Amino acid sequence: MDPKPLLTSTRLQSLDAYRGFVMLLMMAEVLRFHKIHEALPNSDFWSFMAYHQDHVAWAGCSLHDLIQPSFSFLVGVALPYSLASRQAGGQSVAVQWRHALWRSLLLVLLGVFLRSIGSKQTYFTFEDTLSQIGLGYPVLFALGFTTVARQWLAFGGLVAGYWLVSVLYPAPGPDFPYETVGVPANWPHHYTGLMAHFNKNSNLAWAFDTWFLNLFPREKPFLFNGGGYATLSFIPTLATMVLGLLAGQWLRTGWPVPVLLRRLLLAAGAGILLGVLAQWLGLCPVVKRIWTPAWVLFSGGCCFALLTLFYYVIDVRKHQRWAYFLIVIGTNSIAAYCIAHFIESFVVSSFYTHFGPAPFLVFGPAYEPLLLGMATLLIYWLILRWLYKRRIFIKI
Repeated sequence: MDPKPLLTSTRLQSLDAYRGFVMLLMMAEVLRFHKIHEALPNSDFWSFMAYHQDHVAWAGCSLHDLIQPSFSFLVGVALPYSLASRQAGGQSVAVQWRHALWRSLLLVLLGVFLRSIGSKQTYFTFEDTLSQIGLGYPVLFALGFTTVARQWLAFGGLVAGYWLVSVLYPAPGPDFPYETVGVPANWPHHYTGLMAHFNKNSNLAWAFDTWFLNLFPREKPFLFNGGGYATLSFIPTLATMVLGLLAGQWLRTGWPVPVLLRRLLLAAGAGILLGVLAQWLGLCPVVKRIWTPAWVLFSGGCCFALLTLFYYVIDVRKHQRWAYFLIVIGTNSIAAYCIAHFIESFVVSSFYTHFGPAPFLVFGPAYEPLLLGMATLLIYWLILRWLYKRRIFIKI
């Protein structure tokens, strides 16, 4: 029998460091590795770095592809700590529910707002990380009050159910007009058999959005998303958050550290293996862009592995001083998310205005984007450190 969760709501530094690592990967897009790779096309090192700073075209995984599942997973991990803290503070369940629903709404709206930057009108789309989390958060919150058995049942139902409804939707035939949905007819990622139900812009989630997104005011009718992203991905994203919820409860149990580490590593290995196996068997490809069930399993396993690494190094072995850089970011993840979206152009133009291009050309034009990005990233971190030192944390 599993031991009951401890009543403590003590915050683990490893969770903030892991979250900080995830947000750092997102903010580090300003380093523009792809531009260096374009300038130095024969460099295997910059080819590798550029690959892992971008999303894969369809099936597969890069380090950059693990940002959104990690962020979603950590929402689930944090929930048991949040519930324990609110219960310890005497909050009623009704008050907690009002906060959860308000948080859900704010996340959805903030996602829409960020996607609308630069548009002539509100751009109603719901594939942004924050919107995806917000759409599933009320269900996650409800599951936080249930038993572990029901949480596993919910996870299984979400993964199996989403796979079933996806394969029941008709797969694109040989005459499907892929060019009309932004996909070349000779694109190398077209699948056949059961996998064809998860082809880009010809799947259930795409069909749903051609109806749902056109219910909102738009400059022109919605036909497809260029990246293949979809609103319905919030359902399997919820499954990823449920995995985080289970992990968070494990962290709060009274298990001995070796037992906890074995469980976390077992979950990591099982998730990665099952995700790869689902693709190898032709059941479902590992695609982050539409959050396929195989992606839930594979990325969930990766999230368990990263959580185990951070937990072991920081909270078990107590190697904590180095993590300060990440903790500054991770404790203010919403602020970091907004900073990365709002102020890059201002910071970059300010550097050029006051210092000119010379400081960023000391290693030659090929490395100008890297040095400029490093300076910009430093400004981001200093802003977050200023907030951290003054205990200013943006919460939703």
